[in-house]
Amino acid sequence: MQESGEMYLETILVLSKKGAPVRSLDVANQLGFSKPSVSRAMAILKKGEFIKIDGQGYITLTPEGSKIAKKIYERHVVISELLMELGVDMKTAEEDACRIEHVISDKTFKALKKHRKEYGGG
Repeated sequence: MQESGEMYLETILVLSKKGAPVRSLDVANQLGFSKPSVSRAMAILKKGEFIKIDGQGYITLTPEGSKIAKKIYERHVVISELLMELGVDMKTAEEDACRIEHVISDKTFKALKKHRKEYGGG
């Protein structure tokens, strides 16, 4: 899956944690993207069976979409917290985590989590 797809899935997950139903407009507002761009992305994610969209336009993650979203979200949280523990300001840590979370290997991420658990933080 491309980075943009992962980003959309992660955003749907984060928005759904707030308790309200998620719509394309909510995703567009959260990411600062145009509604047509988000609608096109949602169509691709739906076709790939990563999301479902009901008759009212509410978006839910499928089991596979949820699996990917949770993986990316965990990476985001761990990486941004680790960067802040190293002294990086929150804004920069969040921005860098957004980029790193999509390209870091599973092996390296596992090593980061292990190091963090052994030497502080989490």
